[in-house]
Amino acid sequence: MPTSPTAHAAPPSADLAPVDLETRVGETSHEALRLWLRLLTCTNLVEGDIRSRLRQEFAVTLPRFDLMSQLDRHPEGLKMGELSRRMMVTGGNVTGITDQLQQEGLVTREALPTDRRAYLIRLTPAGREAFSRMARAHEAWVEQLFSGLAETDRRALFRLLGRLKTSLTG
Repeated sequence: MPTSPTAHAAPPSADLAPVDLETRVGETSHEALRLWLRLLTCTNLVEGDIRSRLRQEFAVTLPRFDLMSQLDRHPEGLKMGELSRRMMVTGGNVTGITDQLQQEGLVTREALPTDRRAYLIRLTPAGREAFSRMARAHEAWVEQLFSGLAETDRRALFRLLGRLKTSLTG
């Protein structure tokens, strides 16, 4: 009687298990370390999904989305240095992204009369419309990513993470 190709196959190896940051430590590791790695893993999974969707659906990177998001919150515009501070990236990164967005007609860059070295960056009407479409999709994606948790669990997690944040910053 013929056997299937998998009849004599070895059991799945631990080497084939999904690898993420949590796999770096075992259950005997300190609970705080395991919690930190779980938070980081979840953050990386959500961020990776969002990055992929932005790239596929809008041909845009997460840093471009983040810069446009900052400008959307500040219609009066922001200086390059302020954008850099808010995005927690170097000025060179902000300059490169701004150059691209300006070439595409999505932002304007105007010199400040009070400081010739500073520029004020604003979304153009086309930039506002493009960002609005991306922001609606982004919100729906985040909702979908967290839909595996019941509303009460999401609220509890939010409260607990708020307490952690307070303990870290207070």
